[in-house]
Parts: sequence; structure tokens; C-alpha cells
Amino acid sequence: MSAPAVTARLVRPLRPRDPDEQGRVASELELLTDLCFVVAVAQAAAALHHGLVAGLVGPAVLGYAMAFFAIWWAWLNFSWFSSAYDNDDVGYRLLTILQIVGVLTLAAGIMTLAEGVEEREGHFGLVVVGYVVMRVGLVLQWLRAARNDPARRRTCLRYALGIVVVQLGWVAFYLASHVPGLVVPLFAALVACELLVPAWAERTGETSWHPHHIAERYGLFFIIVLGETILSATLAVQEAFTGETEHRVAVAGVTLGGVLVVFSLWWLYFSREAAEVLERARRDGTHAQYLFGFGHYVIYAAAAGVGAGLAARTEAVAHPEGRHLDLVTSAAVTVPVAVLLLAMWVVHLRLHDRSWRTAVPFVGAAALVLASTPLPVSELVTGAVLAALVVVETRLAARRASAG
Repeated sequence: MSAPAVTARLVRPLRPRDPDEQGRVASELELLTDLCFVVAVAQAAAALHHGLVAGLVGPAVLGYAMAFFAIWWAWLNFSWFSSAYDNDDVGYRLLTILQIVGVLTLAAGIMTLAEGVEEREGHFGLVVVGYVVMRVGLVLQWLRAARNDPARRRTCLRYALGIVVVQLGWVAFYLASHVPGLVVPLFAALVACELLVPAWAERTGETSWHPHHIAERYGLFFIIVLGETILSATLAVQEAFTGETEHRVAVAGVTLGGVLVVFSLWWLYFSREAAEVLERARRDGTHAQYLFGFGHYVIYAAAAGVGAGLAARTEAVAHPEGRHLDLVTSAAVTVPVAVLLLAMWVVHLRLHDRSWRTAVPFVGAAALVLASTPLPVSELVTGAVLAALVVVETRLAARRASAG
């Protein structure tokens, strides 16, 4: 085989994918990348769990929200870029591996980030370094796309420029994080800047993302996050049953409630086909993809938060010496579940049906879940409420499918 032919296979032009490509599915590289991202998710959930058990609710939740944004935003940008431009050549794979190195570096620094929020001083070094490494890989991908996609050259260059400018902001954030009182406002300002980059870039031309591919990518990541939730809860139960505790019945109750919660959330999320609304948004120019894409931060963060809450709840019922943890750990389950239900309706299900028929069941279920917080078996009540909601939503989805 000639040298030019070999080169053509190793390095190919990064041209836009067909948004109507039949049979488009997630690649093996995307699945591997998701598994690496979920390592960071697990670290963030573990930090939240430890903070809740230690009674440091405010710093734990704040640190978790900050860490999860960095994880989720990098994943989101990678997923939408790959939907539009993935050509699976050597260059693409190497730059994706660079992003994986970044996310693993970020994951290694999440515990120190939680400590920094708690102590109100800078412990953000590894997180910022990992985040910048991830974003450098993406900038290089956008520059490759700009070179080979003349129709969207300005869009690609805007993405590259916007990411670089915001990354300089994150470096400044690290330098200023040692100053008390600046961490939260600077973080919020930079998050706003991150969210503005896609809207600004796509004003010059929309990238060729694939609705069914994006729907699959989001669904797969939701499953992976729920899997992390199951793992964290399982480890907590294992520790409770192998340790010295006389409260195994209570632990079993938390386990049963957790199973009902996790599988009900899975059922509810996949009760409607996300690709339908994404395809309609791309065709009609409604920009619903921004609500769907950005709003999943709340869905994913709440889903992983449920795992941390179940782990903390298991620890509290297995060792009830610290009774002050009862309400805290109960809320650590009910609050993220309620938030997830509301976010699932606003971000996903409302795009299918805006009527009260879906709104009332989800809002009502969220209210009942929150009201169960003071109960000693709140996780069982939460699971039962979600199971009932599954029955209602399944009937509504079937009725809508038969009608249309």
C-alpha cells in the first residue's frame, strides 16, 4: 500500500456528518469516554456523601454543584461536537484521549475541591488543570473542523475562540480562588460565559448534529449515572451488613426504597422518545435543543445526588447513634428525587406534552416526595410514589402514542 493511502486512513478531513444519516449510533470511543467521565461523577458523588455524613451540608452541596458542572459541561461539548464531526481517524482519537486525560485529572482533584469550598480557600488546582486539558483537546478539534468545513468555518472558529477566552477566565479563577468571597461569584460568572459560547457560535451557522445520536448519547449517560447511583448504594449496604449493626431491617428498607427509586427514574426518563423533539427542533428552528441540552445538568446532577443520598441514608440507619443525621440524610434522598422529577418534566417530557396531563402528576409526585422527608421510612414512601407515577406516565405515553 502506498504512503498516501496509509496517510489518508490515518488522518482524514474533519468534515461534517450527515444529520439525517441512517442507523447512527454511539461509537466505541464515545462509550469509553463516557466511562471515564463517570469516574469523575463517582468522585463528585463520594465527596457529597462524605460531606453530608459529616454534617457539612452547605459546602458539600456547593462543591458538588461546582465539580459536576465541570464534568457535565466537558461531556456535553464533547458529545455535541462528536455528533457533528466524528470521523474516527487517528487525530480524532488522540485528541479524544487528551480529553480523557483531562477528565481523569479533574476527577483526581474533586476531593480537594470539596475541601477548598469547606475551608473557603483555594484547592482548585487539579480540577482547573484537568478542565483546561479537556478544553485544549476540544479547541484543537474545532480548529480541525474549521479547516475542513468552509460552510461553518466561522462557527467553528467562534467555538475555538470562545473556549480559549473562557479558559483564560478559569485560570484567573484559580489565581483568585485564594481570596475569600470571590469563589462563588467568579464561578457563576464563568458558568454564564460557558453557556453563552454555543449560542454565540451557532448564530453564524448551526452545526450538523444528529437528533437520534444526541438522544442516544444523553440516554446512555443517564443510564451510566444511574449505574453509579446503584454502585454507591450497594457499597453502602455492603458496608452496613458486614459491619457491626443491629439495624439490618432498616438497612433493607433503604435498599428496597433505593431499588424502587432508581428503576422508576429509569422508566420515567425513557417513557418518551427524546429524538422526536430534537428532530422537530432542528427542522423547525425552535432551539428546544438548548433547553434539552443545557437542562440535563440538573437531571444528571440530581440523579448522581440520589446515589450519594442513598449511601448517606444507609450509613445513618445502620449507625443511628448520631440522630441529628436522620432529617439530613432523608432530605439527601427526597430533595434530589423531587428536583429530578421537576427537571425531567421541564427539560424532557414537557417538550412532548405541555398540558396539565403530564405536569400535574410530576409536580404532585415531587410534592409528595418532599412531604415524606420527616418520615422514618421516607425512602420507601419515595419509591412507592415514583412507582405510582410510572403507572400514570406509562398510560399517558401509551395514550399519546395511539392518538398520534
